[in-house]
Amino acid sequence: MAYRQMANFYDQLMDDAPYDKWLELTIDVFQQSGKTIRYVADLGCGTGRITTGLAKLGYNMTGVDSSEEMLSYAQQHAISEGTEILWIHQDLRELEGINGMDAVISYCDVINYITTEKELRTVFRHTAKVLQAGGLFLFDVHSLYHVQNDLANMTFSEVDEDVSYIWFCTPGEVEGEMHHDLTFFVADANDKYIRFDEYHHQRTFPIDVYKKLLHEAGFEIRNIYGDFSVKQDSIEENTERIFFIAEKRAGK
Repeated sequence: MAYRQMANFYDQLMDDAPYDKWLELTIDVFQQSGKTIRYVADLGCGTGRITTGLAKLGYNMTGVDSSEEMLSYAQQHAISEGTEILWIHQDLRELEGINGMDAVISYCDVINYITTEKELRTVFRHTAKVLQAGGLFLFDVHSLYHVQNDLANMTFSEVDEDVSYIWFCTPGEVEGEMHHDLTFFVADANDKYIRFDEYHHQRTFPIDVYKKLLHEAGFEIRNIYGDFSVKQDSIEENTERIFFIAEKRAGK
């Protein structure tokens, strides 16, 4: 299962992740919307760094993830930061029991793990049910450019004293699909290295597919941004990460 053993050192691997940029973009979008936003759900929250960051800013947060191990670390981190967050163990494709949210976020390419249009349609419809009318849905995905030019057919590796890994990224049979095969070597208490493997499956779709499925699920597109910018026309040919800002239509 993805993120099971990897949860033990996920934060170490993601030490350079731009969590501050995700938080800054979220706050900018919230403020520009002119809406009163208090209740926010973070779908695919992982170890809860963004969830906790927003909670510290005064938002009432709910974190949802399919990995119990990741949620355990998220809860520990939230407690250490003095925040109270509701953590829910659920797969986004089976999301239920949450409603009345002012906003939903889903970052760090969580939506790329939804690899068929059918399942993506299901996730968007579940997300719409989580939100009240006029609620905002913010998420990001890898761009097709990034998948095709920077990820597919590439090998990545890192060697540290505690954790080392080698990561093979191979293209799938359809456009935007990727298979990630990762092998980790983790030092134990006796300085011996334990090996384990993880497999991750992702896919990104053309922008028009996301727009179509969001509309079908009851959303209107407010903005589409590139690479953490909240400026109009920020998507360029070499944009790596695309952000969608959608609003739930009334009556949906």
